[in-house]
Amino acid sequence: MSKKQLLTGNEAVAQGAYEAGINFASAYPGTPSTEILENLSQLRDETDDNHVYCEWAPNEKVALEAAIGASVGGVRSMVTMKHVGVNVAADPLFTNAYTGVTGGLVLVSADDPGMHSSQNEQDNRNYATAARLLMLEPSDSQESLDFAKKAFELSEHFDTPVLLRMTTRVCHSKSIVNTGERINLPKTTYKKNIQKFVATPANAKVLREQLKDRIKAMYEYACTEAFAQGISKVIEPTSQSGKKIGVISAGVAYQYAKDAFGDSASYLKLGMTFPLPIDAIQDFAKTVDVLYVVEELDPYMESQIKAAGIDVIGKSVIPESGELNADIVRQAVFGESAENLKSAIEAVGRPPAMCAGCPHRGLFYQLAKLQKKQPIMIAGDIGCYTLGSAPPLSALDTCFCMGGSISSAHGAYMAHKSTGREEDITVFSVIGDSTFLHTGINSLMNSVYNKSRTINIILDNRITAMTGQQQNPGTGYTLMGEETTQVDIPLLCKSIGVAENQIHIINPLDLNESEQAIQAAMAEDGVSVIITRYPCVLKRYSAQDKTEFGVEQKVCKVDNDKCKLCKICVGTGCPAIVYSGDRVDINAGSCNGCTLCQQVCPFDAII
Repeated sequence: MSKKQLLTGNEAVAQGAYEAGINFASAYPGTPSTEILENLSQLRDETDDNHVYCEWAPNEKVALEAAIGASVGGVRSMVTMKHVGVNVAADPLFTNAYTGVTGGLVLVSADDPGMHSSQNEQDNRNYATAARLLMLEPSDSQESLDFAKKAFELSEHFDTPVLLRMTTRVCHSKSIVNTGERINLPKTTYKKNIQKFVATPANAKVLREQLKDRIKAMYEYACTEAFAQGISKVIEPTSQSGKKIGVISAGVAYQYAKDAFGDSASYLKLGMTFPLPIDAIQDFAKTVDVLYVVEELDPYMESQIKAAGIDVIGKSVIPESGELNADIVRQAVFGESAENLKSAIEAVGRPPAMCAGCPHRGLFYQLAKLQKKQPIMIAGDIGCYTLGSAPPLSALDTCFCMGGSISSAHGAYMAHKSTGREEDITVFSVIGDSTFLHTGINSLMNSVYNKSRTINIILDNRITAMTGQQQNPGTGYTLMGEETTQVDIPLLCKSIGVAENQIHIINPLDLNESEQAIQAAMAEDGVSVIITRYPCVLKRYSAQDKTEFGVEQKVCKVDNDKCKLCKICVGTGCPAIVYSGDRVDINAGSCNGCTLCQQVCPFDAII
């Protein structure tokens, strides 16, 4: 029975996968994709308490491999990740395009134009071309649901994994969606098929030839059936004046184009963008006098359209970087600036910062102090702690990718060693617990194996904090809320080969403890590990957390009679501390009583 709901694109993808009869879903959380699995894990039939099986994997490669295994096992499976996660998952992805599927397999790539929460804005439509994956691009929440359902059908029909390409604006914006009921698929019997699923060179050569035929069939579908079924469509103008304008677009860029060009243009709205239906585009081009292609980021469609000899206007006017909107498109094409409503209240600009009471702040405070005294290099990683690079701490030198800190620190040390400078500069790496389990383990193994001399700090805040408090193999709980085996990070480091006496476990909110551990590690040879262990200040404490850390909550306060306005406490970067020019105060509503400010105050003015 259909009913209307107000859903984000992520919620709609989860609903669509559920309605499609999915049995297995895996992911590594990453904005803007995270909410898909969080919502899917909660969906169930009113007559059945059984949830769809959902799991957090240690990284995207593992997630995709698990989904591939579930597909081979005969069930519909899905894997979700942010755009950079596809880089991690690319190895099995390219081969899976050769082998195909049993149960439908959908990979959701949530791209981030404008880099709202990412280190780059790569355009993952290029993965569809490179790996030869059928690709769908929804433009709103209803299409997110419909295309998710259709993706499983097409995956099984064409024997291919399907790339469902989302973007931040579609993922997080809401619109009315017509939802339906879950379908019950017949159980399949597993059949061994070495020629199909064992990708040895001999088998892969045959599969590669089969892939050519598959792409040809997908292309014919993109040009015909995709239009017959409403995945792609031509939208005629309701009014016409002057030259007939045509616009080709897909995804959320279609919404921007529609707002900018209005009802006087014809639109070729493509929902299936690999293979790109050039024949249909040529037919559309013949009906207009001037043709535009509006797309975010790379000239993915434009390049293919021009290669086919079709005259089109695209990136010569439309920006090639950053997130688009209707005003940007209107300005680029027509030179018109829209009248924007201004709020009566101007919000104060505030750069991102680590939360008040964040357990990472104490550690970074000590590293920042050390940087002022002697040459050190600190390789950073992807997580909340990347904010340790921001003033006033400014305690990071690099940040590239998930798990890259330990590896790049090792490389930097070897560079210093090769030039005879290894005694002149100490190299640190900083990585979160979830990121360490994601791709940091191999990096640490590499450092030990290749006889590095680095100090590697694992910030264990007991949760995957940056993407919204998701569980990971180090927390002791699964996505489904079940208790499970908890990775022992110190023991894991020891098993890799880090000397037991060079593994230091500290409370990062204790500045003396942090300083002593750093100094001890700097005096050691080989690879050292410092594990800062304290829960994220926003985390709901687990039973283990309550046992280990307690739950007592305090608030710090400034004694203004003792305060000398030295502003050392302000230098910690804590957002709860307010300096107004003639006094320092602590916002009681923000303070979590971590006592870092109290520890640094030389006048005992904080109680």
